[in-house]
Amino acid sequence: MFEALSEKLQEVFRRLGGRGRLTEADVDAALREVRVALLDADVNYRVVRDFIGRVRERAVGAEVLKHLSPAQQVIKIVYEELVNLLGPAVPRLESPAQPPGVVMLVGLQGSGKTTTAAKLALHLRRQGQRPFLVAADPYRPAAGAQLEILGRQLDIPVYHEPSGRDAVATAENGLRRAREAGASWVILDTAGRLHIADALMAELAALKA
Repeated sequence: MFEALSEKLQEVFRRLGGRGRLTEADVDAALREVRVALLDADVNYRVVRDFIGRVRERAVGAEVLKHLSPAQQVIKIVYEELVNLLGPAVPRLESPAQPPGVVMLVGLQGSGKTTTAAKLALHLRRQGQRPFLVAADPYRPAAGAQLEILGRQLDIPVYHEPSGRDAVATAENGLRRAREAGASWVILDTAGRLHIADALMAELAALKA
């Protein structure tokens, strides 16, 4: 997601940087493309609306439009607001009082949950935690195998059952194995689903329970 968003923003900035003086129309045109790029990256529309509003308020000020390099000023403003949006500090996931804590990754098919699960596990290990990955997607044939490959590459344990098994039972078995291994965090890589898929949403509620 971040790679695609970065590419789109860089393209907007390249076009913006090719101009000399900027007008309000130039800023608005660039911000329309930034808005589309953020929405395409699944950023909540309210967050996008507020973000664009803050950037525009700063970008159409006299100190920007009359600046010798106004495009660079606008890029700087967008960068600063993105930093504020994402947070200036890196939060730390602390182990719960009774480990392991459980993180359940959910989302659409193809949104990068499996890769994110591995990256999160690596991040936790670098913080001194003991992560444990559980492949809780019984529908996509390669899901468990992909997670196992990533686990081997990172030297992080993975629990995986054959495709077609019950997702809740798999999660329970994985959680039990994680406790035996002394894990501090369990990361459940769940199947992709739409909110209108009633059976899959019911499965998600069962997994959470």
